[in-house]
Amino acid sequence: VQLVESGGGSVQVGGSLRLSCIPSTDTVRTMAWFRQAPGKEREGVAATHTSDTITTTLYADAVKGRFTIFRDNAKKTVYLQMNNLEPEDSAMYHCAADYRTLAPLPLTSVWYHYWGRGTQVTVS
Repeated sequence: VQLVESGGGSVQVGGSLRLSCIPSTDTVRTMAWFRQAPGKEREGVAATHTSDTITTTLYADAVKGRFTIFRDNAKKTVYLQMNNLEPEDSAMYHCAADYRTLAPLPLTSVWYHYWGRGTQVTVS
């Protein structure tokens, strides 16, 4: 499975960005966004799982109320809408995916098998 991210960039404090992740197959049902700043460990930001009947999401405490992860099945794309951005949100953002699911959704990087190269977000 290949994942291609886009949408990163530079934005002022309080601004917004929308990241996109397109998987090479739409059969991966669990997808997540992680971020990694220089000198820091990779951390989970948000995850989503889509079944035929329900979609579940999970957010890291640091982004609750500011970030939204959602999937557009028609466009076969998973988005991360980021609002009210803070300098601490600056990082390389990676999309991750897996065929499996787990409850609650995992925000630990070791669980995910497939990764994108990342898109840079800078908030200043």
